[in-house]
Amino acid sequence: MLPNVSIVVPVYNVEKYLRQCLDSIINQSLTNIEIICVNDGSTDNSLAILQEYADKDPRIRIIDKLNSGYGHSMNIGLQQCIGEYIGIVESDDFAKPDMFESLYKVAVENDLDIARCHFFTFMQKDSSIKKVDSYQMESSVLINPQNDLSPFLQWPSVWANIYKRTFIQENNLKFLETPGASYQDTAFSFKVYACATRMMLIDAPLIYYRIHDQSSIKSKDKVFCICDEFNEIMSFCKSKMLYEKLKYLICYLQYKSYKWNYNRLEMPYRYLFLLRMSKEIRENKKVYCKKNPFFTFKDIKKILVIRFLPLLYKRRRTL
Repeated sequence: MLPNVSIVVPVYNVEKYLRQCLDSIINQSLTNIEIICVNDGSTDNSLAILQEYADKDPRIRIIDKLNSGYGHSMNIGLQQCIGEYIGIVESDDFAKPDMFESLYKVAVENDLDIARCHFFTFMQKDSSIKKVDSYQMESSVLINPQNDLSPFLQWPSVWANIYKRTFIQENNLKFLETPGASYQDTAFSFKVYACATRMMLIDAPLIYYRIHDQSSIKSKDKVFCICDEFNEIMSFCKSKMLYEKLKYLICYLQYKSYKWNYNRLEMPYRYLFLLRMSKEIRENKKVYCKKNPFFTFKDIKKILVIRFLPLLYKRRRTL
């Protein structure tokens, strides 16, 4: 019998948290699952921990490979899945015992492309927990993201969803594989919502998303990673003839994501990123405008300053 759910766990140097993650998965109330752990060339004890668990639980499969980044690890994991639905658990996160049973039940009952849940944030520094609701999404009703754009406005939390495997395969949905990049769930989240027609949110937080100490971006290689994600989104939408329909939404999400990225950059990189942001706003001025229904008046004022006078923001700590 094929698994009800395949759970992909990307692993890289997480020995401190991996046992808690794996324990939360092997103890799921839904037992007909497969657990695909993709070790991305970890240099700590992660692989040994995976092997220890695999020796005890035949549902665990380990894929051990050279380090090539999160996106490549996820795509390899997705290719190996044979379950009816696919879930994702980051290797430093952990799930409630009924997560996959709850999501799978509603997915099957409603023939969903995507079933989604709320989640908790778990602050590593003090173990504080906060519930995060899915913004503007109505629970327990069938949503078609082609008509209802609320799924696109969520935190791009790929691990709060399960996806029908045939839906992923038929639409050739993949993660961006830029080595060493960050935010690679941004484009994937957008693409799955752009293709889905049947989605439902259940009104329960079922997974804990671990937040480590908020560190600023110190590597020059990561400054523009978020730009790569939006380039991928635009290319995908143009290839699917969706860009005209979604251009204002893409622009709004890009602006919000760029602001978030700017606020995390070390000061030497902020002006570099601001110049890139200013250039992209000028190039896309027809959507970075007051006609865009997603922007507030305050957003438009800030966009105009960034477009024409980015130097004014050079020394500001936040946008």
